Amino acid sequence: MDKIIIEGGYRLKGQVTISGAKNAALPILISSLLTDGWCTYHNVPDLRDIHSTITLLKHLGAQVETDFDSHTVRIDASGLFDIEAPYDLVRKMRASILVLGPLVARLKKARVSLPGGCAIGARPINLHLKGLAALGAQIDLQHGYVEAVAEKLTGNEIYFDIATVTGTENLMMAAVLADGTTILRNAAREPEVIALADALNQMGARITGAGTSIITITGVPALDPVTITIIPDRIEAGTFLVSAALTQGDVSLLNCEPSHMEAVIYKLRLTGAQIDVMDREIRIQGPDVISSVDIKTLPYPGFPTDMQAQFMVLMSVANGLSLISETIFENRFMHVSELRRMGADITISGNAALIRGIPQLSAAPVMASDLRASASLILAGLVAHGRTEVNRVYHLDRGYEAMEKKFAGIGAEIQRVG
Repeated sequence: MDKIIIEGGYRLKGQVTISGAKNAALPILISSLLTDGWCTYHNVPDLRDIHSTITLLKHLGAQVETDFDSHTVRIDASGLFDIEAPYDLVRKMRASILVLGPLVARLKKARVSLPGGCAIGARPINLHLKGLAALGAQIDLQHGYVEAVAEKLTGNEIYFDIATVTGTENLMMAAVLADGTTILRNAAREPEVIALADALNQMGARITGAGTSIITITGVPALDPVTITIIPDRIEAGTFLVSAALTQGDVSLLNCEPSHMEAVIYKLRLTGAQIDVMDREIRIQGPDVISSVDIKTLPYPGFPTDMQAQFMVLMSVANGLSLISETIFENRFMHVSELRRMGADITISGNAALIRGIPQLSAAPVMASDLRASASLILAGLVAHGRTEVNRVYHLDRGYEAMEKKFAGIGAEIQRVG
């Protein structure tokens, strides 16, 4: 099993090109199920989750052509024939549940295994199922599978008790081919939701309000094939920003979208980092002394839960006390025990972590528990004294494209070994 070895203490300097956003690419690739003909997607990241999605789409009957040298994927779902997304495929990735809405809309039925993914919290799909039922689907849970049948989907008003990104995306895709108008209230506002709505509208859907808490979808009879460029990954970009702040670095991020990262940029400036924002580029210069900053994770446009672990590493070597409150996922402090092995002074109480900054972390063998924890341990290795070994990095490959190569390109002493 692969692991990543880091020799800490090197200042990062140079340019990094940010990849396409995994969390935008997954639902947009899946939206190809809603139409006949070849859809073309550019700026698709070469990630384990992308390959899992492609395998699932092929299983359902879609033709898929890939060229990851150019980060292009083409999909034709004209031959869609299978309504089942089996456990062996879905267990690897929670986003697989997103095939539920398109399959019901297109084939009138679906049988989808309950999803897997990172073990960071319960993340139930009840809101997806209630929404589909409101559109007229009959829902049954049998033997670990969701079975949904609907001769016809009809628009309705749906209120989410909790803003849910995948729930919003699933019901948007189901509603685009429904009769009448659907209104999603307390919808998720993330840039990835907007990107999916934009993609669907380019296919001929009629969606308004994406990016606000109220999304209106007026159903259409059919959608057309489309060519889409995936938006940049704001979490990958945020991870590299934190790495520069950690190492007193001077790093420019290319092909990024600063407007999607305002909460992260704001908090990093409070640590003392100098950040210059341009149209599609961000330059960050890390501070000589990192100031402690409190954060509280919130749905977008708040501070993203997917940046919490990385920011915790930064606070571990900051000057003073900081408090990190996690309000999104109940199990998202699993990286804390590994950071403590590297000397971090972190106390957990419920959903809050109190961090007392120390001058330097110490290298140690550590084990990744989930995707963002993997990134945080690599960041810790960049500033730790000695040689850090990060194990179980297959989690990392789900969401970061060639991370070790990108870090090596800006001065890190890092390598992957089998």
